Amino acid sequence: FEADGIEFEEPSEHLFSFNNPLGACPTCEGYGKVIGIDENLVVPDKSLSVYDDAIACWKGESMSEYKKLFILHADRYNFPIHKPYHQLSVDQKQLLWQGNHGFVGLNDFFKHLEEKKYKIQYRVMLSRYMGKTLCPECKGRCLRKEAMYVKVSGKTLPELVEMPIDRLYTFFRELNISEYQKKVSTRIVREIQNRLSYLLNVGLSYLTLNRQSSTLSGGESQRINLATSLGSSLVGSLYILDEPSIGLHPRDTHLLIDVLRNLRDLNNTVVVVEHDEEIIRSADHIVDIGPLAGRHGGEIVFEGGQAELLKADKSLTSKYLTGIEKIETPTLRRVWTNYIEVRGARENNLKNLNVKFPLNCMVAVTGVSGSGKTSLVKSILYPSLLKKLNGYGERPGEHDGITGDIHLLKGVEMVDQNPIGKSSRSNPVTYIKAYDEIRKLFSDQPYSKRNGYKPSHFSFNVEGGRCEECQGEGVIRVEMQFMADVTLKCESCNGKRFKDDILEVKYKGKNIFDVLEMTVNQALEFFQGNDEKTSSRIRARLQPLQDVGLGYIKLGQSSSTLSGGESQRVKLAFFLQKEQATQPHLFIFDEPTTGLHFHDIKRLLESFNALINKGHSLLIVEHNLEIIKCADWIIDLGPEGGEKGGSIVAEGTPESVAASQNSITGKFLRPKIN
Repeated sequence: FEADGIEFEEPSEHLFSFNNPLGACPTCEGYGKVIGIDENLVVPDKSLSVYDDAIACWKGESMSEYKKLFILHADRYNFPIHKPYHQLSVDQKQLLWQGNHGFVGLNDFFKHLEEKKYKIQYRVMLSRYMGKTLCPECKGRCLRKEAMYVKVSGKTLPELVEMPIDRLYTFFRELNISEYQKKVSTRIVREIQNRLSYLLNVGLSYLTLNRQSSTLSGGESQRINLATSLGSSLVGSLYILDEPSIGLHPRDTHLLIDVLRNLRDLNNTVVVVEHDEEIIRSADHIVDIGPLAGRHGGEIVFEGGQAELLKADKSLTSKYLTGIEKIETPTLRRVWTNYIEVRGARENNLKNLNVKFPLNCMVAVTGVSGSGKTSLVKSILYPSLLKKLNGYGERPGEHDGITGDIHLLKGVEMVDQNPIGKSSRSNPVTYIKAYDEIRKLFSDQPYSKRNGYKPSHFSFNVEGGRCEECQGEGVIRVEMQFMADVTLKCESCNGKRFKDDILEVKYKGKNIFDVLEMTVNQALEFFQGNDEKTSSRIRARLQPLQDVGLGYIKLGQSSSTLSGGESQRVKLAFFLQKEQATQPHLFIFDEPTTGLHFHDIKRLLESFNALINKGHSLLIVEHNLEIIKCADWIIDLGPEGGEKGGSIVAEGTPESVAASQNSITGKFLRPKIN
């Protein structure tokens, strides 16, 4: 069709898809980014001004001439050369990048380098500042310009997907369109509203629809899948959910419970594996497995309704729900004097915050989902400290700087839920360095000495003592081309990983394979009561695994079979057994209670206190009120998620945060403290 003398293509749904050639921006092919000059590499420290060498490429004897020329002409255009880069207006940044009469802007400067690329030094310099940068054609919106001509109620599609879901829902509720358009779009708008309402109901009001799925947490991804299931309105289905409350603030738990009840009311069956108290109390039928973990578990301790559960005397879950067992609130809080301060934090939704993180105590960073906790801790504090202490690290998020008693720390550790090893050979006993001692113990046995066996003969990673048929894995993988690989027990070693003559070496009647098959609890009993130095060193390495509640895992269990929470606790055990009192570290934990029962949380808190008593500092990003109430200091972000978050709502001891009228976390913390 034609308007104002311009011919327009008839819009189709493909025009609004960046995955389709008809709709994708021709410059970036729908990715929103291109390889070009990266502003973050050109201006690595945005708290500096142009005068203070904010422009990294305008340093040095020859290149500083460009900076001098710019400063010389800055007055003519009222450019503030002493103003930090992040405080410059859009027009001022445009002047710096595009230049004007009398001086060269950054864009022309890099064009000049492009022209001299035949010289090696210019090629090297250019490569330093190249990276993924915003597409100049579509400005990161991924669609071709023709798609921007189509508007609904004054908004283009990219403008709509940049809105948080709660605002987008309101936009479609109050849609300002003609009567004819209303009749045409009634069913479509109703479907959009329904799908957005499902996302709101699972506590994701702060997300935008253009958010990359790779940046979502596990809990967020699971709740999006849950919203998709609701949208499909399936009936007569069985839904199995593994800890849907991960990453969910107590304020939003009731929304999740309502969603699960809606699924049930549609004649579906909903099975939830969960540790959250509210969700357990809301269940129609409870199956409690235990009584403990590992070989002490695996029994159905209780099965029935809520009233019967509270009377079940064998159930640990029941004891915590009735208050017979509980996690005590500390009577004293640690007093702090030393701290690390992040100044001017502006990453994502953070509102130019100055935050003090106390040292030598347990600090909890709290707030509703999307309030800015991850941006503050993982995107700013952790990479900034890593750079300061080790001289390397990823580029931190936008902030002015980091100050305080950094000299008191020797290192910073992010104890996350990523697997402890990437291969099937990695296991807890190798990770905590106990296997080195076990191999040494077996190589010291008389049979080993007679046959010349060294510690390496008891390793399944190198040639010597391992079964060469399966290369020490105990299993053979058969490739099935278009289907999943099939794993078969190795016929040569019968799954025992070692050669027969190596398995002849015994210690207290057990060979190396028998020891790897033991649980941590069994191994501690097995190596007990020996005066040998090696045995005592093995016990010292294994004890922290029991202390963090992992006594039930096998020593040789593949790390790929460990849950996120178990992997995190193996890492914690590794740090606990290292004597680092003279080397204080800051340990950052991201939701360490994921996958933990009340009983496990109690043991985890004991491990946290052990770390602090060794001279370390703890920072925990957490929603679990049992952990929050035991912290020495709380930094509560909010008040809401997304653009309504990013401010400090309350900070102080749990008692002072619980007393705060503005803090949503404080409201839920009050009953726990009182």
